[in-house]
Amino acid sequence: MPDSISANLASNAYSRTSNLSGIDSIKDIAGKDDSDGSGESGGGVFLNMVKDGLSQSIDTVKRGEQMSAAAVTGEADLTDVVQAVTAAELQVQTVTAIRDRMISAYQEIMRMPI
Repeated sequence: MPDSISANLASNAYSRTSNLSGIDSIKDIAGKDDSDGSGESGGGVFLNMVKDGLSQSIDTVKRGEQMSAAAVTGEADLTDVVQAVTAAELQVQTVTAIRDRMISAYQEIMRMPI
């Protein structure tokens, strides 16, 4: 088995896996569209804040993936790659922490007596 992987092979593998994510927009996650800004989709200002945050998180993670792919092909500076990947990792950790808090709050509400 060779010790090195060709750049084309790595690039092709990366492009195949990046197409598997299926998340191209925040609409895929939220499921509702509030394009008129009326807040009538059920969440109002909070929903818009969550949409914006998730959209920024997705963009940050995609940029980290793009920089990683560019590093494999030798087109990116190592410092830029490390910064992009670190930012993406921080975003994933933040989203995970928020998700865990939201689930915990939901479970607490469900335990409340009516």
